[in-house]
Amino acid sequence: MVEIKTDTALEKMREAGRVVGQALEAARDAAAVGVSLRELDQAAHAVLTKAGARSPFLGYRPSFAPTPFPAVICASVNDALVHGIPDDYRLRDGDLVSIDCGAELGGWTGDAAISFVVGTPRPADLELIAATERALDAGIAAATVGNRIGDIAHAISGVARSVDCGMPTDFGGHGIGRQMHEDPHVPNYGRPGRGFPLKHGLTLAIEPMLMAGGKSEYRTDPDGWTLRTIDGSRAAHVEHTIAITEDGPRILTLP
Repeated sequence: MVEIKTDTALEKMREAGRVVGQALEAARDAAAVGVSLRELDQAAHAVLTKAGARSPFLGYRPSFAPTPFPAVICASVNDALVHGIPDDYRLRDGDLVSIDCGAELGGWTGDAAISFVVGTPRPADLELIAATERALDAGIAAATVGNRIGDIAHAISGVARSVDCGMPTDFGGHGIGRQMHEDPHVPNYGRPGRGFPLKHGLTLAIEPMLMAGGKSEYRTDPDGWTLRTIDGSRAAHVEHTIAITEDGPRILTLP
């Protein structure tokens, strides 16, 4: 069931989203050569704790997962696409890192992700991140009253195709509000004019995931969570929670 939020609810979601944005900033600020992924998780966790927010990631166990998720962020490095578990891996010069984080505050939820390079970047990695951010921007721009979910998906896939990047076909964005994952599903591939209609008060997490190798296939690590590109190519993941409004899309997860 799709819940259309009131304007008051959107303001409360903005507060949760602001905490998410701040937690992602803290994780990125903490990232440096020699710092462990677990330390990035601790930096984000400190922000949530200070804000009085709960992590919807910590302890989350969807049907595909063998164990509950053990952290407040997903930390995916280089060929890891999404759902990486923060561990004792220490960042190296040139690592491409994607951080995904959520926060629940006052009964409402925000969810967002960023990608960045630690230390000296490879030009190809910067281009991949930029393309993923353009795909997110295109998806958000299509999130207007009167459009449909398929318009968002078509905009995202158009950017991916333009740079010959692959995307997983069975992962994408989602509705969000009282829970982190709600209806409707927001695929990253789709046909314009199809799918659920976009109305004022609909809130969505839009999240393109681009793989530099051009393939859509991925593999799952033995941990049952981390998804990696099938060919070892680099991947990037960015995300915002947005609200559809009569005045255009509103990003709720800016810091």
